[in-house]
Amino acid sequence: MKQVIIEAVPNFSEGQRMWVVDALAAAIQVPGVRLLNRTSDADHNRSVLTVAGPPDAVVEGLFQSVRVAAREINMFEHHGVHPRLGAADVAPIVPIQRISLEECAVLARQLGRRIGNELKLPVFLYEAAAVLPERRNLANLRNSHFQFEELAQVIQEPAHAPDFGPAHMGSAGACIVGARPFLIAFNIYLTCEDVEIAKTIARQIRERDGGLPAVKALGLLVEGQAQVSINLTDFRRTSLAIVMERVRALATQQGVQIDRGELIGMLPQDALVDLAAHYLQTPDLQAGHILEYALHL
Repeated sequence: MKQVIIEAVPNFSEGQRMWVVDALAAAIQVPGVRLLNRTSDADHNRSVLTVAGPPDAVVEGLFQSVRVAAREINMFEHHGVHPRLGAADVAPIVPIQRISLEECAVLARQLGRRIGNELKLPVFLYEAAAVLPERRNLANLRNSHFQFEELAQVIQEPAHAPDFGPAHMGSAGACIVGARPFLIAFNIYLTCEDVEIAKTIARQIRERDGGLPAVKALGLLVEGQAQVSINLTDFRRTSLAIVMERVRALATQQGVQIDRGELIGMLPQDALVDLAAHYLQTPDLQAGHILEYALHL
């Protein structure tokens, strides 16, 4: 019988001091946990680790990495273009094999309670782990207009009280913990320096503003280049190809082009198959058509 496997994709508010990122990566790799990918961005001042393994091991690894983040990252000194609430900004748990999203939500709540009790950090639950319906959507907890600095001013108000931990923001800020399906994080760089163009395109493609289903997006300026930062929460509802072509069309309307894309973390094989099927105009293309997949290589 196949073992139970979960994935975790913690985002930390550190992308410049690589020794801190190394410490985070070391802390999360407790026995049984495999580090699959790590990505850091100096302008975002953010790093994303992708790990997988048995539930107990992954949850323990997450806790240990949050402990290191709280010790090494000072949010009062943090600056970056990506929205953030804390040092260990967000820690989603994702079901991979022989485990449900609901079971992952239970794990997330257990982790959140432990972070609040032992590390004394305010913890907010989101997505499937959310206790309050309005907190399911991450954008309702953290966005470009409501970050660490804003939460620090209102965290003692009932509407902004954490689910676990103290209603107080120290140097480590807050931690957002949850359970969600697989998410694809993908950035698209434009051939311009005008961040307003990126913001306009982001607004036009994101679901909450009437755009594409399952798409969240921000317009940012990274190393002097406009970037549309995208979270695709369900690639079966909206494929990467659809997102790419919509951004291409909207960019053309603005008189600019796509310069390049950037994958953050990992993505499922089926998402690449869908992408190939779209551009090859081969709707019956499946993973089974891939030689290495068929040979289990």
